[in-house]
Amino acid sequence: MNKWLKLSLQIVLLVVVLVLAWMLFRQIMTPIQFNKAVASRQAAVIERIIDIRSAEQAFKQKNQRYVGDFDSLINFVLTDSLEFERQTGSADDSVAVAKGLVKTEKFKRAVMDTVFAPRKLTVEQIRDLRFVPHAPEGTEYILNAGLLTTESKVVVPVFEAKAPFKMFLSDLDHQMLVNLIDETENAFNKYPGIQVGSIERATNDAGNWE
Repeated sequence: MNKWLKLSLQIVLLVVVLVLAWMLFRQIMTPIQFNKAVASRQAAVIERIIDIRSAEQAFKQKNQRYVGDFDSLINFVLTDSLEFERQTGSADDSVAVAKGLVKTEKFKRAVMDTVFAPRKLTVEQIRDLRFVPHAPEGTEYILNAGLLTTESKVVVPVFEAKAPFKMFLSDLDHQMLVNLIDETENAFNKYPGIQVGSIERATNDAGNWE
């Protein structure tokens, strides 16, 4: 065999081997990289949606209802206050009670100074509560609130905040994302994304990751 032909065949075989090795590497690494990115992004989305839940619960504490728009919710956190009580003396001490030494004092604290404790969010972080991390700029969580009649005919205020996977994973491997959404919906019968609360059933404001 001509040495140049032999060399050409060796080069072709080497290229084929390298291509196959690369394809195998991609096949192994794509799901690993995808799952790593999903875990990291979900953690950021969950952290912020927990803050949204805390803000909604504070709003309900003050107004006996939840709110379904971010403008009202964020304005409440930035400008409103909550009322608390503190007691001096022990109500279990009959002598102290008889002497009038047991007193309850009401005081107010700004919502933004209490609702996220022990963390303290900046004004900018509070204004950004509406935006989904790792999503295209300006993408907001889906926020709804209303009233729900339970099976026992009790009317309760409810809210939900959610971000579907396609909001914050759209730039990752398309087929892997399709598979994740399909598996979550059909195999696990769950919402294909991150969600806290529900306007369709009473959940005690639980998140679907909890």
